[in-house]
Amino acid sequence: MKKVYSVSELTKRIKESLEATFPQVWVEGEVSNLTRPVSGHLYFTLKDQDAQLQVVMFRQNNRSLSFDMTHGLKIIVCGRISVYERRGNYQLYAEIIEPKGIGALQLAFEQLKEKLQKEGLFDEAHKKEIPFLPRAIGVVTSPTGAAIRDILHIVNRRFNSAHIILNPVQVQGENAAGQIAQAIREFNEHGICDVLIVGRGGGSLEDLWAFNEEIVARAVYDSRIPVISAVGHEIDYTICDFVADLRAPTPSAAAELVVFRKEEWEEKVCLCQESLKRQIKSLIETRRLRLNALRKRYAFRMPLTVLHQYMQRLDEYLGRLSNGVRQAVQAKKSAFRNVVGKLDVLSPLGILSRGYSVSYHKDTRKILRTVADIRVSDFVTTRLQDGTIESKVSKIYKKV
Repeated sequence: MKKVYSVSELTKRIKESLEATFPQVWVEGEVSNLTRPVSGHLYFTLKDQDAQLQVVMFRQNNRSLSFDMTHGLKIIVCGRISVYERRGNYQLYAEIIEPKGIGALQLAFEQLKEKLQKEGLFDEAHKKEIPFLPRAIGVVTSPTGAAIRDILHIVNRRFNSAHIILNPVQVQGENAAGQIAQAIREFNEHGICDVLIVGRGGGSLEDLWAFNEEIVARAVYDSRIPVISAVGHEIDYTICDFVADLRAPTPSAAAELVVFRKEEWEEKVCLCQESLKRQIKSLIETRRLRLNALRKRYAFRMPLTVLHQYMQRLDEYLGRLSNGVRQAVQAKKSAFRNVVGKLDVLSPLGILSRGYSVSYHKDTRKILRTVADIRVSDFVTTRLQDGTIESKVSKIYKKV
């Protein structure tokens, strides 16, 4: 007798068979059709040139991803094969995802570096100048690590009066990045330091990873206090190094960069002091020679004679000035008289003295030049040499 399965029964048998055959499998391929619903799960297709496989990674698993999943990324996925019964599709339920050909942390580093670089967090225009001889140096690192011991040793040896303030944090582990970022913000809130050193000693990429977290990068970028990044060894580079105002290859190098050796400055001060003494001595000697030269001059040996000569010369100048003013006044008077004589000749009053008169309309004061300027019964004023006459026009004779 033949066995007839329902769709559900057959699907369940296939699911059990697949799960038993492939309880854990590693598959490599290229990511496509990536979606991220609000649930936080990841859905995508893993494909190669000949086939494709549907993949699901639930939120509790993808939280551990240190890099961003992107279309076209070549990855290796570890998970189990099962069937989604409602659709009858077999798919891979992913538990671990690693980028192919590059470590997950290295990929995350490159992705975050590219993102922050595009935002301008690495631009030189945002770099602040490291202060000269800071009064207080803030340090963000582990209180038990080698970094703080190296910094204290070098600073105390080079400039023992420098004040160091430690804000202790974890430098690796799950909470390290948050603590480092918070310590930087606290220093900025209190404003008690002139410069910050943020770092730790050497280690693997995993050990240094806290300094590659975005939260630390943004705290360094937002800091109003200049930040020196001193993470790991000389060959180690972190995101913190790129954002900081200055990168030091090691914590010890950071201590050397932030304070100068006291003996060097004492030597420079002594050299400046000697140079200043020489310059002052040279200036005094120059002024002394000049003073001696002035003392030998005639004006200093016979001051009254020189004064009398200047007084006599002043009298001469005053005499010349007086004569010049007198001659100028006389010339102006003569010119004025000539002008007055010419004005008298041209003046209407001069014409009147020679027997002429001037008549004008009494009301309009207009000078009468023709008979058309006056009418019968108008009043006329006539000016003579020694007075005026008023008359009324009784008749007008026109020239024919």
